[in-house]
Amino acid sequence: MQYVSTRGGMAPQAFSDILLEGLAPDGGLAIPEHYPQVSAQTLAQWRDLSYAELAFAVLSLFVDDIPAEDLRALTQAAYDPSLYVGEAMVPVKPLQGDMALLGLSQGPTLAFKDMAMQFLGQVFEYVLEKRDSHINILGATSGDTGSAAEYALRGKKRVNVFMLSPHGRMSDFQRAQMYSLQDPNIHNLSVKGVFDDCQDIVKQLAGDLDFKQSMQLGAVNSINWARIAAQVVYYFWGWLRATDSADQQVSFAVPSGNFGNILAGHIARQMGLPIARLVLATNENNVLEEFFRTGIYRPRDSAHTYATSSPSMDISRASNFERFVYDLVGRDPDALRALWDQLATQGYFDLSHLKDRFESEYGFVAGQSSHADRIATIAQVYRETQVLIDPHTADGVKVARDHMQPGVPMLVLETALPAKFSETIEEAIGQPAPVPEHLQHLNDLPQRVVVMDADVEQVRAYMLQNA
Repeated sequence: MQYVSTRGGMAPQAFSDILLEGLAPDGGLAIPEHYPQVSAQTLAQWRDLSYAELAFAVLSLFVDDIPAEDLRALTQAAYDPSLYVGEAMVPVKPLQGDMALLGLSQGPTLAFKDMAMQFLGQVFEYVLEKRDSHINILGATSGDTGSAAEYALRGKKRVNVFMLSPHGRMSDFQRAQMYSLQDPNIHNLSVKGVFDDCQDIVKQLAGDLDFKQSMQLGAVNSINWARIAAQVVYYFWGWLRATDSADQQVSFAVPSGNFGNILAGHIARQMGLPIARLVLATNENNVLEEFFRTGIYRPRDSAHTYATSSPSMDISRASNFERFVYDLVGRDPDALRALWDQLATQGYFDLSHLKDRFESEYGFVAGQSSHADRIATIAQVYRETQVLIDPHTADGVKVARDHMQPGVPMLVLETALPAKFSETIEEAIGQPAPVPEHLQHLNDLPQRVVVMDADVEQVRAYMLQNA
């Protein structure tokens, strides 16, 4: 399996090479030359696998430059049940009728990002050890990516982590999870701006090839292909638990900000997994919903990216969207590059002539949810099922209801445990969300963070001084 850039300027490379690179040298994103195919017979053989075994089976299709037994050991370590809360890994939790939650928030930081990040931490350490190398990870987070990455990479001798987060735009719990880490290889930078400002700084520094090379710069955001590949696994896992026949279809509803989580579903569908619909749910920052409704992609500036009660989705420019558009334009890097050039100069591009294919060919439908919607949804689900969901998952449930099909199970991808957003939960149900016992004193711990302007040169100088 070889990987190319969405913008066509990178010679094909193996998995371990793109793992350490982040953005491709031409500014594009690494993507497989082709999507591996999974047959109905193979799906049947996978039904009885554990999560770690399924992860090995799926990731083996994308990773052929790591010996099979080594890759198996990495997946066993990443998906050791002792790292996860609860009796079962990634449980399917029924809600109402054909709707259920896919439980993805039982990892070390109580968020779905753990499911990919735990593998990333293992494979980074493995490849760096083999190459006797070091790496500086530069990332941006709107909430959960940062803590999941830091918990997966804390204390690792060959890795420094520099994580940018938007100042004042995360929940208290999210901030405490990240900023309370005291490991010397973890650096939290609180940027005076929104998530998109953080992401822009990451992209500018990653696009500076001299800086990237001298700093051995890597990425853990979902621009890193290994993140996406690891997320593909739980679509197969969910489908295997929601069906009993090879041709039964399942739909997935996915709260979406940076498009990485639902992109993994798109890839699973392209691999042959019988997915009926991929339901994209946004909050008030509905740039992606607008695209799937109109065919026009028009990101907003920082001033018009709203702070909402589902803050991990307060994103206007979805960095993974480029990989889907690459497929949409027939994997033509020239066409892709022209669209992104237009985006840079005019602020939008128009693919409305392809709009009919969004659902018919790729299964995508979309909707948005407001603060009032998520409060009402959290309250209703709790009242009727005694299941407590976080605000982002509530966005997914609200939009999923509008796109149910008779006889087709709908799995809503759980985003995080409600404890991370207790203020909103209390507004919805009149009481705070329960906090797991081992995290009840998180807010009392000392926090270590550096606040700075949304200035690429300030970040560059900090990294040079602290790498």
